[in-house]
Amino acid sequence: MMNLLKKTAVTTLLASTLLFSGCGYNTLQAKDEAVTASWSEVQNQYQRRADLVPNLVNVVKGYAKHEEQVLTEVTQARSNVAGLKVDQSVLENPELFKKYQEAQSQLTGSLSRLIAVSENYPDLKANEQFRDLQAQLEGTENRIAVARNRYITTVQDYNTYVRQFPQVMTAKVIGMHEKPNFSAEAGTEKAPTVSFN
Repeated sequence: MMNLLKKTAVTTLLASTLLFSGCGYNTLQAKDEAVTASWSEVQNQYQRRADLVPNLVNVVKGYAKHEEQVLTEVTQARSNVAGLKVDQSVLENPELFKKYQEAQSQLTGSLSRLIAVSENYPDLKANEQFRDLQAQLEGTENRIAVARNRYITTVQDYNTYVRQFPQVMTAKVIGMHEKPNFSAEAGTEKAPTVSFN
C-alpha cells in the first residue's frame, strides 16, 4: 500500500511538472516584457519629437508671424500629447491606446502643415537652425516608424502566443489578454492626389 502511494505521488508530481512546464507561463512573461520594452521605445521617440516641437515653432514664429493658425495647431497638438497620461494601462486598454494614437496622429499632421508653411518663406528655409531642426524632426519620424514597426511585430508575436493552446488557459488564469496594436490612420488607404498645375 505504501509503495502504491509513493508511486502515485511520484506520478502526480511528474505529471504536474510536465503539465506546468508546458503551460507557457514563463514565455508569456517574457513576451509581455518584450511588448512593454518595445512600447517604451515608441514612447521614447514620441518624446524626442515632442521635445523638438517648441524649438521648431519658435524658429518659424520669427519668420511666419501671420501663420498663427498653423503655429497654434502645432502647439495645441503637442499639448494634447503631453496631457495624456501614458503608463502600462494604455497597453491594457484599447480605448486609451486609440486615444493616444489619435493624439500622436494629430501632432504628425500639424507638423506636416508647419513644414509645408516653410515652403512659402525662402529666408526660413535658408535658416541653419530651421534646417537642423527639420532634419532632426525627419530623423525622429523615421525612428518613430521603426519603433512602431518593432512594437507591431512584438505585439503580433505576443498576441499569437497568448491565443494558442495551452497558453490561452494559463493567460486566462493569470489575467493576461491580447494587447492593442497600431492601425492605419483614417484616409491613408487612398493615394494622395498629385497636381502639377
